[in-house]
Amino acid sequence: MQLTLNETHDPARKSFVDTANAPESDFPIQNLPFGVFRPAPGVSPRVGVAIGDQIVDVAAAADSFGGAAAATAKACAAPSLNALMALGPQAWSGLRLALSRGLSADHGETSLRRHFTPMGTAELLLPAAIGDFTDFYASVFHATNAGRAFRPDNPLLPNYKYVPVAYHGRASSVRVSGTPVKRPQGQRKPPNESAPSYGPSRNMDFELELGMYIGTPTELGQTVPVGKAAAHIFGFCLLNDWSARDVQAWEYQPLGPFLGKNFATTVSPWVVTQEALAPFRVAAFARPEGDPAPLPYLTDAGDQASGGFDIMLEAYLATEAMRRAGIAPQRLTRASFATTYWTVAQMVAHHTSNGCNLVAGDLIGSGTVSGPEKDSWGSLLELTARGREPIALPTGEQRGFIEDGDEIIFKGFCSKRGYPRVGFGECRAVMLPAG
Repeated sequence: MQLTLNETHDPARKSFVDTANAPESDFPIQNLPFGVFRPAPGVSPRVGVAIGDQIVDVAAAADSFGGAAAATAKACAAPSLNALMALGPQAWSGLRLALSRGLSADHGETSLRRHFTPMGTAELLLPAAIGDFTDFYASVFHATNAGRAFRPDNPLLPNYKYVPVAYHGRASSVRVSGTPVKRPQGQRKPPNESAPSYGPSRNMDFELELGMYIGTPTELGQTVPVGKAAAHIFGFCLLNDWSARDVQAWEYQPLGPFLGKNFATTVSPWVVTQEALAPFRVAAFARPEGDPAPLPYLTDAGDQASGGFDIMLEAYLATEAMRRAGIAPQRLTRASFATTYWTVAQMVAHHTSNGCNLVAGDLIGSGTVSGPEKDSWGSLLELTARGREPIALPTGEQRGFIEDGDEIIFKGFCSKRGYPRVGFGECRAVMLPAG
């Protein structure tokens, strides 16, 4: 599926919503991400679209649209995006076009205004009913760094450059941004202890990731070629795959992550559609000379030419003391998703290569996004050398791993000369004590 530019991407298009036209806005008219919100306490959740500092109630605005877009908008009269996701790319694109035209300053202020809710007064909810969650390991830089931490003599296992490695996460513990995370308890066995003990994790970490929501479902037994994977991806979000590194290190052999990761995953509330990201597509990551070529089922010329996304991802930390003192969160890292070894389409193709079916609302994580330089590494495991080289903070505090009261904040955006910034909003959560 080829994603082409159309009038919704026109960099000159402005909205009658003034805040959407500000250069620093995450939600210009060229973005139009979808989410689920509650406009006031006690009111039923509904699907909305972000424009500047406002949210459009899509189903309520259905009569403002014509034809197929009106029918698609009515599918948004639900407490999740799943019904909309299942309709497929043609329906998504048609509704996006209708919204873009209706919110455009060229058309003057329309009846859509009466279906607005200020974002600051709304409650933002989990955007989809997530049936399954799969987390990949798509960054070769992270895989090498993390492997070195756990296996110093054998950091990158031989299958990595052939197989888009992943694990099956826990959908039931995915929560929307702003929901606090309780420090998990588990078995831990540091090298200097002769036997494991059970208690609160001492090595809490974040993982800076991009999340992808499946839209168009597949049948059990059906495979999806790389070149057709885009038709099954509704959109993208920010994702924090919280990790208890001490629990993970003890339990992960031989079957991989389990209790060290499934206690919580945090996602941002807004889902940026794949179509909105079309101007920011780039070539797939160039494999170093000598690396094996992907197997045929993971190879597609179009995906190699434009299967990457130049999305900048950032992680920030604010301790309780920093927040009390009014000190801004400190940026820990910034990395481009374009550096991932495997493309989104390759992940989807591999996921279905054994006939595993996809369901609308399924969540797929990219795995930690780390670049080649230290300031682009996407976890504290990497940034602090497993806690041995703590980060200095403006309060005089240091962090090797996350402490109780710390808040981790992710931000993401795309920027390109000649185009408005397209942002993802924020993905944040505070770490609470165990108990």
